[in-house]
Amino acid sequence: MKTFIYTATDVQGNTVKNARMTAEDVNDFLEKIHDKGLFCSSYKEASSKKSNTLYKFKTAELSYNCRQLSAMLTSGLTLVRALDILYKEQVKDAPKQVFREIYEEVQKGTSFSDAMRMQQGAFPNFMVSMIQAGESSGSLDVIVRRLEDYYDKQNKLNSKIKSAMMYPIILAVLCVLIVIGLFTFIMPTFKDLLTEKDMKGLTGALFAFSDSLRGYWYIYLGVVLALVFIINYALKIPDVRYKWDKFICKCPKIGKLVVKVYTGRFARTLSSLYSSGIPMVESLERSAAILNNSFIEKAFVNVIDEVKQGEQLSVSIQRTGIFESMFCSIIYVGEESGALDTILEKSAAFYEDESDSAIQRIVGMIEPIMIIIMGIAIGFVIAGILPALYNSMENIA
Repeated sequence: MKTFIYTATDVQGNTVKNARMTAEDVNDFLEKIHDKGLFCSSYKEASSKKSNTLYKFKTAELSYNCRQLSAMLTSGLTLVRALDILYKEQVKDAPKQVFREIYEEVQKGTSFSDAMRMQQGAFPNFMVSMIQAGESSGSLDVIVRRLEDYYDKQNKLNSKIKSAMMYPIILAVLCVLIVIGLFTFIMPTFKDLLTEKDMKGLTGALFAFSDSLRGYWYIYLGVVLALVFIINYALKIPDVRYKWDKFICKCPKIGKLVVKVYTGRFARTLSSLYSSGIPMVESLERSAAILNNSFIEKAFVNVIDEVKQGEQLSVSIQRTGIFESMFCSIIYVGEESGALDTILEKSAAFYEDESDSAIQRIVGMIEPIMIIIMGIAIGFVIAGILPALYNSMENIA
């Protein structure tokens, strides 16, 4: 299959720019354009590097679209009519095109979930699986309502994380700017007041660093950019990413708080999938994958194998040593009582509240670290300059 980027006009005179369509070849592409009732003014084949870079919906957009779709399906509108309205409501061209193609595919008789899969990753696998389960059980409106709640909670959690991290980020930027300002603007003004005798030890080292920062700033900038590139590249290597993800989970103090956040997301996802009628094995696979942590995903390979062989889920999860014992006990109670979906939903709400507290505590740990780093930098400057200045004043006197 090839991907074509095109600009076309429909019978009403509306223009669609930079839209994408997959087809076998040019003739197949032109035939599809004709079937849609569009007049194609220009088109080109997308390069192989860009063929997979379709529009991917953000959590906030998924929350909004699920809310709109849920309201329409609950009010009695057919899926085709709801998708038609949803497609026309989109403001941006890219999501508008995605929903337009889904609407047209569903009109042809394609299932909603299959039409979403055709969009090459525009929607999360979790959402597609939920929609498929809703179609199979005939309760699509209920499933979409659950998706609305799920993405609404995810969006609120993401917003809380961004809001909580804003102050430490601003503090870190200020810390860097203050250090740069001290060594590039303030320290050079004292250099003429000092003698060669004063330029020894800590004082000499600080002024040497100040001179190098002013004269060779581009080297420091290059080193920082190189480090960022190396770290990003290293984290794409499976072994390195696995060790980093394991460190995040096992790190003293912070690790427990991070695991609480993971527990809330895992419980909510597993609850949503399992209560929608999706088999436990598939629910576990999706729930572990959505955490985006290779250490947890690898641990759940064994969990899934053991569950397939008839092992209790609570026992298998306990063996991983990732989640706390209380969460495993909650799952055990759900298994024994036959109300695992209900228990998971309640535990998800509990751990989501715990996640909020954990995020605040993580941020509370970062803030003093930033202040300490800033204090150490200023302290070094004072310790290096003041004694030398004092000696110079004595010599003048």
